[in-house]
Amino acid sequence: MIRASEDYYKSLVERLRRLPTETEWAEFKCNNENVQMIGEYISALSNSAALNGKETAYVIWGIDDVTHEVNGTGFSPAKTKKGSQELENWLAGLTSPNLDFVFTEVTVEDKKVVVLEIPKATVRPVSFGGTEFIRIGSYKKKLKEFPEKERALWRSFENTAYELRTALSNVTEEDVTALLDCAAYYTLLKLPLPTNRSGIID
Repeated sequence: MIRASEDYYKSLVERLRRLPTETEWAEFKCNNENVQMIGEYISALSNSAALNGKETAYVIWGIDDVTHEVNGTGFSPAKTKKGSQELENWLAGLTSPNLDFVFTEVTVEDKKVVVLEIPKATVRPVSFGGTEFIRIGSYKKKLKEFPEKERALWRSFENTAYELRTALSNVTEEDVTALLDCAAYYTLLKLPLPTNRSGIID
């Protein structure tokens, strides 16, 4: 996942704060740094995002989960470890299939907020430590305890054609033209290459 600008993350936090309550794809925390819990939420929120038609799920540290006021957080993903492993590496090693989740620190109302972006599950339910989780309302549960949710989740994978899935989100026009071999695309289609980037994007 490509990191967007700080302004994007500030705007994202403000949009999520306007939600009336936590959702099945958005969780607010203050200073909970339990690494096992973070891993389980990656699984639960990724699976729930797929069920709810969302490309991305979020955990936001530094926001009150009831009032959605900005309290700030002392949580620092870059400094958090599990044993001798850095947090992100440890989480990635226990998450299956691999997810390109991203932690980002941003200042909102002069207070530190941490945003965890979690891509939705796309080919099979996401597990952490061998267990698949799901959100039921604002609660994290084991997916196997809710077979109707599990069936619906598998159906969501079948109903989305691979070609229509989002490869990357929150990317600039510069990122798009750098990541795609645009010249080869136009050559294969026997079309003239546009003279500027906006023509390619269109």
